[in-house]
Amino acid sequence: MATKTLITEEEYLRTSFEGLDREYCHGEVIERTMPTFLHGVVQGMLYALFLAYRRSHGLVPSTEARHNLGNGLIRIPDVAVHQGMPKAECPATPPYVTVEVLSPDDRMGDLKQKLKEYRAFGVAHVWVVDPIDQGLYVYDSDGLHQVRSLQIPEFGINFTAEQIFEV
Repeated sequence: MATKTLITEEEYLRTSFEGLDREYCHGEVIERTMPTFLHGVVQGMLYALFLAYRRSHGLVPSTEARHNLGNGLIRIPDVAVHQGMPKAECPATPPYVTVEVLSPDDRMGDLKQKLKEYRAFGVAHVWVVDPIDQGLYVYDSDGLHQVRSLQIPEFGINFTAEQIFEV
């Protein structure tokens, strides 16, 4: 049986990892799945769609930035969108939206755990985008379900699959 090496949150935050950044879960450093080129394109498209709302709605998108969810959890959403600029390098306030873009190696159990953590953290809109099947999903109090478009009704935002997967 393999043993796990635990580190402190402060040690994790001071560490730069070679290649893809890693997440932190209760003392354990967790490797993330390697994204594909299509994953990167879809992630970039989501960033660009949100960037268009920066001035009109004060939405500030970021990609692959560490977020301190508290309770020993630091996650790295593929796309996070804050209302206004967060004050910390590793924000400890919930983004308004988090988006996970699926990679071929993602495991459903791990994904659902992460989505549940985002909701518990106070993220208003938790989305999943599948670049292979061009599927759009929302995770809410009823769980994960497929939708036709990703919406933020309070801002009049509606992103369709055609907009997101325009490649």
